[in-house]
Parts: sequence; structure tokens; C-alpha cells
Amino acid sequence: MIIPVILAGGGGERLWPLSRLTYPKQFIPILSDKSLLQESILRIKKIPEVTNPIIICPQSHRYTLLDQLEKIEVNPLKILLEPEGRNTASAIALAALYSLKVYKNPTLLILPIDHFISNPEEFTQLVSKAVTLANKGKIVTFGIKPTYPETGYGYIKTGKKGNTSYFPVEKFIEKPSIEHASKYIKQKNYFWNSGIYLFTSKEYIKELKKYALSIFTACNNTLNDSEEKDNIITLNKDLFHNSPNISIDYAILEKTKDIYLFPLKSAWSDIGNWHNIWKLSKKDQTNNVIQGKVVSLQTSNSFIHSESRLIVTLGIDNLVIVETNDALLVMHKDHAQDLKKIVNLLKQEKHTEATEHRLVYRPWGSYELIEKSKRYQVKHITVKPGATLSLQLHYHRSEHWVVVSGTAKVTCGNEIFLITENQSTYIPVGVQHRLENPGKTPLHLIEVQIGSYLNEDDIVRLADVYNRLAS
Repeated sequence: MIIPVILAGGGGERLWPLSRLTYPKQFIPILSDKSLLQESILRIKKIPEVTNPIIICPQSHRYTLLDQLEKIEVNPLKILLEPEGRNTASAIALAALYSLKVYKNPTLLILPIDHFISNPEEFTQLVSKAVTLANKGKIVTFGIKPTYPETGYGYIKTGKKGNTSYFPVEKFIEKPSIEHASKYIKQKNYFWNSGIYLFTSKEYIKELKKYALSIFTACNNTLNDSEEKDNIITLNKDLFHNSPNISIDYAILEKTKDIYLFPLKSAWSDIGNWHNIWKLSKKDQTNNVIQGKVVSLQTSNSFIHSESRLIVTLGIDNLVIVETNDALLVMHKDHAQDLKKIVNLLKQEKHTEATEHRLVYRPWGSYELIEKSKRYQVKHITVKPGATLSLQLHYHRSEHWVVVSGTAKVTCGNEIFLITENQSTYIPVGVQHRLENPGKTPLHLIEVQIGSYLNEDDIVRLADVYNRLAS
């Protein structure tokens, strides 16, 4: 039995402004019509003896995750919701500990979600070969022969070949300088570290107790005192905070002596920045990747993405231009690894665009900010069929609702009534209200908020089917 463990955390800040903390890259379709999360799950379905996955993701992304799984009709073995990120060593520890509660000693296939593998069939065959070694109590990783001196990846140095299929690992190397990376690609025993691992649950726990006992203790305590409902475990925040924030590489892999590398010959890339996406995407005659409404002249070697308006370029080379409805990025491709610095600067200057999109997803649907001023804002609200917003009230704003399509069931004070397309209603300040979609198609309405304070924290929830304490 092989249990895939999907690591679906992270903010994807090097793919800003498309990827942001509230809706990061794992949920975005970047190289196909499927999101990175969906691609990761579908890629492994043909591996023999593979089960449905254990997925580890932030609590704040719970409903987005469920919505994406529903679209590809996957029912995970278990979802572990982290109250905060504590890095890969802790996330994998939780998966290993949980799996041992259910199965005798399953093999875990650890998978980050942000990978491109050009030949999934070859990867499937390689995992099938490697599982024999993993089941003997060895730790297996998968490496890629470098094709250029990438400074954004970790590297693995191997020893002499163990047999025709794999090598013993000699050393893990963190992201090197360009000088070191240029030397590594000339040597046969250096590989890019894919971050994909294969081992049994008992082997990982054994190594964890040996090299990182504090992680084992904190994660074991967390799992024993967490809330479990259906196939979702909501982790205890206080106990999980005690687990050290450290990667599996630092915690175990750089210390253990019994680890082996299988070379992956398929083209591979970490979908971590815009330069890599440009490399992986189909290009035109002047080596540009053009997405959306773009007109270019004397433009070459560039990535240009338009989401909401026309982009015109003239006489540029080697740039990344990414436009969304609230932000514009213009960057030289060579600085793709440094984009996180700009996002951190945006956070310091308290720009909401650093972490939030105008389109915000909720368990009941979504809302998109259309216009905002000091005393009013306009939103487009979409409610899924059968979904219900919380019964709530506001102290600082009134709301006008106009139905564009579908049928809305409205609670306003002691009244309950229906409004349909081209009808409207008014919600006064301080009056409890609720919006529902009783129909079979999505409900679309325009909401106009007017008041002295318009932030999302002016919501007093009186009842909520999603058990939320905040907006």
C-alpha cells in the first residue's frame, strides 16, 4: 500500500500577483485547466497500490480545498488542517503518525504540489521500482540531473551507484551560489532535489525519534488532542505550535545514513517563479509567452499575462509582466527568485494586495470587490446552489442587494421572502439578516454597502452552518 501525502501549504509569493496568501498557487490553474493541487493528485492515480491521498493544508483553505477535490471527484483518505505552517518535517510527521493509527506500516509518497513532470508514466514506473527499497526500511528520494546552473533549487550529491537503478546519497546542499551551481552541472553525481520522498511510516517515525524527538513529541500530542470529524482533522493550535519550524531536509535527511536517490529522467521543474513558468510554457516566434489580451511589437523572450485589461508592449526583452484586476507586476526575468522581497515590502507598507485578491472565496461561494470609496463599496456576490450565508448583522453599514440571476431567499429581521432577477431589497444597519440560494443554479447579485466602516470584521455572526467565528 502506498499513501500519497500531498503537502498543500505555502503562500506562493514568487508567483505574485496571481498567487496570494488567501488564494495561493496550489489552487490556481497555471500550466493547464487544472490547478497545481488537482494535477498533483491526478498524476499519481495510476501508481499500483496507491490509495487516496492524505492532504495537509492550512485551516484557512479548508473550503477551497474541498471545492477543488469535488471538481475532480476525489475523496481523500484524510485532510489534516494546520492552524499555522510548521514546515515539512512536522507535516510529514502528522501524516506518518495518523497512518500508523489506521494501517500496520504503509509506505508514504511525499509530494509537494508545485511540480511539473513532463512524463508522469515514467514517474509512475520509477515509484513502482523504488517502493521495494522503501519497504526494506530505506528512505528514498528522487533527483533530476541539472540542465543549467539553477540557484533556486537544492542539490543532492550521490556516492557510487548502488545498482543499476539508484545511488546512495552522500550530501544535501542548500540553494548554492551561481559559481557552485555551475560546477555541479558538470559533475555526474549532482542532482536537483525534487523534494519527493518515499519511505514507510515506521521508518520516518524511527528517524524522527532519533534526530528530531521534539517534532515527534509535539506532533504526537497534537494528533492525540485534535478534533476529528468525517475525514477532516482540525489540529490543536497550541500543541502544534510547540513543533519546531524546520524542513525534513534539516531535521532528518541531512543526518540519516540510509538514504538513496533514484534519478528521474523526465523533464522536471519546480513551478515556483515566473521564469520557470516561462520556460515550461509554449512560446511564439519571438520566444514570448502571451496570455490574455496582449498586443506586442519588437518584444522578445518575455512572459506577458493579462487578466482584465489590454497590455501593449514595444521594444522590450526578457521581462515578466503580470496584470490582475488590482495589481501590475513588471520584472526582469533574472529577478524571479527575488519577488518575495517585494511582497514582503508590500506587507510592511500594509498594502492589502500583498495577500488578498479582489475575488475572495468563501465556503458558500465568492465575492469580488468592484468599487470602493470612503463610505461605500460595491461587490459581486456569487452563492452556490443550496448554500447559505451566516445569520448576521452589521453595526456600521447598510446593504442593498440586487439580484442579477438566480433566486435569493432573504431573511431580514422577522421577514423571510424570495427575490429574483432584477429585484432588490434593503438591509438596514443593525438588523439581523441572511442570504440563501434555494435554487439549482448559482445566485449572482450586486451588493452596495454604505456606512462609516466597511471592513469585513464588522460582521456579528448569530448562526452559521460552517461554524465560523470570523468572516
